[in-house]
Amino acid sequence: MTMEKIYAFIFVLNCFLNIYPGARAIGINYGLNGDDLPSPSDVISLLQSRNISKVRLFAPNIAVLTTLKDSGIDVILGTENQNLRSFASDPSAATSWVNTNVVPYASSLNFEYIVVGNEVIPGDLAQYVPSAMQNIDAAILNADFAIPVSHAVSMSVMGPSFPPSNGVFSTEATPIMTEILKFLSSKNSSLLVNAYTWFPRQSDPNNVQLEYALIDDTAKPVTDNSLTYQNLFDAMVDTVYAGMEKVGVSNVDIVVAETGWPTAGTTDATIENAQKFNNNLIKLLASGKGTPRKPGKVVEAYIFALFNENLKPEGVERNWGLFYPNMTEVYHVNF
Repeated sequence: MTMEKIYAFIFVLNCFLNIYPGARAIGINYGLNGDDLPSPSDVISLLQSRNISKVRLFAPNIAVLTTLKDSGIDVILGTENQNLRSFASDPSAATSWVNTNVVPYASSLNFEYIVVGNEVIPGDLAQYVPSAMQNIDAAILNADFAIPVSHAVSMSVMGPSFPPSNGVFSTEATPIMTEILKFLSSKNSSLLVNAYTWFPRQSDPNNVQLEYALIDDTAKPVTDNSLTYQNLFDAMVDTVYAGMEKVGVSNVDIVVAETGWPTAGTTDATIENAQKFNNNLIKLLASGKGTPRKPGKVVEAYIFALFNENLKPEGVERNWGLFYPNMTEVYHVNF
């Protein structure tokens, strides 16, 4: 099968998944920034017992990838930001990375995406992202695999964007985002977006209702011309879609690579709020109704995070997990 036919198959499969929402699942970010985390085999058993069929890894880990083989769990695998410069300037560096971290596992492990860099736009490393993506993509194709390549952005790529229909990329981010999106469009791949409703609530609590950020049905809706937004999650996703359309790209889907709510460390960071947010999120996505701007288009999302990680900075950063390191629940989520 030619690479063109393989990409066409991926496009048709994505269409199928959008038609049948149950074919997609919510996933979880599996971070490793802790010295008391359970073994990979115990973690995979935990994921399987909770019917969590998708994980995101921020960087390769041999033990984790080996354990994930033949597990039935799909994987988003990231590259480390420090490698972007070498991937962009040296195709052999990209090939070496793929041969080491993808090829040994790809025959028995479904990689949903290879994510080339995380949250570097805008910034000094942003200039390397397009070429790095292209070289990683070429290395994957040369290894005879068809795995979509993407990049993960935060909402900081957006300029002033309220209401969602006014979504626009910032002046600094626009050139790089346009180049990335045109590449993703040519490859039938998706843009990964880290979209936390908690951050707007924290930065502007007077104007961002807690219930609106928690995807709570009691929230006062926000009107945007003919569209009505019942929650901030949908509004954030549609803000990025609007920005994409303004640079001439309308056929790239969004995957929410990170979203969640902390349980301690600052205002509104409570177990009760985190439980509400994540359960409301799962209910919203399971409905298959899409967003107001993209009705019927299922949003795939990955909750941050699987565990509380004790090597992160003290405070809120250590309190995003659904589970403690001993694998007991911080709170219950209905996957």
